[in-house]
Amino acid sequence: MAAPTTSARTDSEMAAFTPTQTGLSLPKPPVFATVEEERLHRKQQLAGAFRIFGRLGFGEGVAGHITARDPEHPDMFWVNPFGMSFRHIRVSDLLLVDHTGRVVEGNRPVNRAGFVIHSAVHEARPDVVAAAHAHSVYGKAWSALGRPLDPITQDACALYENHTVVTEGGGAVVVDQAAARGLAKGLGDNAMCFHRNHGIFTVGHTVAEAAWWFITTERNCQAQLLAEAAGTPHLVDPENARFTREQTGSHYSGWFAFQPLWDEIVRTDPDLFE
Repeated sequence: MAAPTTSARTDSEMAAFTPTQTGLSLPKPPVFATVEEERLHRKQQLAGAFRIFGRLGFGEGVAGHITARDPEHPDMFWVNPFGMSFRHIRVSDLLLVDHTGRVVEGNRPVNRAGFVIHSAVHEARPDVVAAAHAHSVYGKAWSALGRPLDPITQDACALYENHTVVTEGGGAVVVDQAAARGLAKGLGDNAMCFHRNHGIFTVGHTVAEAAWWFITTERNCQAQLLAEAAGTPHLVDPENARFTREQTGSHYSGWFAFQPLWDEIVRTDPDLFE
């Protein structure tokens, strides 16, 4: 049996969000006529995601990177320049990098840890369009515990049984390919992993999805740390946790949840498109 088309998969994933009133419809990820159009869209989304990460306080000096696979050259990806504030990144600032770390387009350096990790993940996961990592406070704190998140809220259930903890190389700067391959292997087919003593790493079929899983994971880390500081949280039972994941943890769900943040940043930061 042939795999369903992208549009068919999207329609299936949208079932949980179907409007109750006829004549209304939900937005869908755009479809492009040319690779040039798709490339520009991915770069715009990437610049916008960086602006949002900066606004949410995910910057930590020069650490952190989000990548988007090039639609024409799948062995290359777009990434932020090393040492540039998330809050300043524009489309024109993005670098095109191959899997050896060579800057193919752009004139600024790239974070070695960034291209090493992301190249390993993009190579291991052909389905992944985008990947995100930053040294956010609650993600770092939770990663030090070496535990998956528990299903203590509806939001936490979105990635229930769809994330893992990678212990190999945890805490060390990932600058060699062996360590990066270990992280990619530990991520497996999941949407997110905690790299122990390091932080959150998310992937998605769109930039929007990868960015959203990072944002909501950071918030879920904060929520569980607060809950455990106050007492012992009650868990959502596995059946209901899986049901909630099926409703809110799809590729479409991740893309759709990002749209309000995208609309905000487009209105407040129009220079990101320069």
